[in-house]
Amino acid sequence: MAQAIILALLAIVCALIDEFGGRNMFNRPIITGVLTGLILGDLQTGIIIGATLELAFIGMFAVGAAIPPEILTGGILGTAFAIISGNGPETALLLAFPIASLVLILKNLYYILVAPLCLHKADKYAEEGNYKGIELMHIASGLGLVLMYGLVVGISFYAGSEQISKLLDFIPEFVQTGLKVAAGVLPALGFALLGRMLINKKVVPYFFLGFAAIAYLKLPVIAIAVIGTLIALIIVNIDGNQSNPSIANQGGSIDDDEDF
Repeated sequence: MAQAIILALLAIVCALIDEFGGRNMFNRPIITGVLTGLILGDLQTGIIIGATLELAFIGMFAVGAAIPPEILTGGILGTAFAIISGNGPETALLLAFPIASLVLILKNLYYILVAPLCLHKADKYAEEGNYKGIELMHIASGLGLVLMYGLVVGISFYAGSEQISKLLDFIPEFVQTGLKVAAGVLPALGFALLGRMLINKKVVPYFFLGFAAIAYLKLPVIAIAVIGTLIALIIVNIDGNQSNPSIANQGGSIDDDEDF
């Protein structure tokens, strides 16, 4: 019971930070998985599962009217059920996607049934010129969604932890093997979805540069990340100097008007 309450509070806090803090990605599995593992006393497994789920969900984010599965609850519950059942990332992947898809349905129902109530009330406040009432309705609509996340996580974990463990014991061996294969394929799929939106003629040379550095130079991922950061800083500085002639032409004279 205590763990269910703490996980519910975790969902509420992460949702509050993400909803009202400027979309800072606190709903991503790379964060929620680590915090869930810390709460359940298995930080290492939480880190591993969180990173695996992050790779699987990396290409999933809202584009226009297309809303992806609800990542926050899927990440927390998928990680929690995998830890308490003693299984690995493949179990988290098996559970996270259905949970995230189910909560997405609840999220859409909230937007259809509950959020319009706050909207209509805000319209009345607008007619009265009560801007504080409009702000209150905006905040109340967001808080209702945050509380829904907390209730889903708390109730699901409390009611389903033992049942999930028993259900996993009945899964045949060949199915578990398939899940392990899927655990390796889904992160690649996540990167592919992200790559389709990001890779173009300007950035694709850097992709193959990183691939060659790992394949032939045997550099670790941290070294690649450091090199990539340095290359990005160099390019930004070069572009900045080219866009500002007064900096690029350090030997020339600068007019007084350029100070303004």
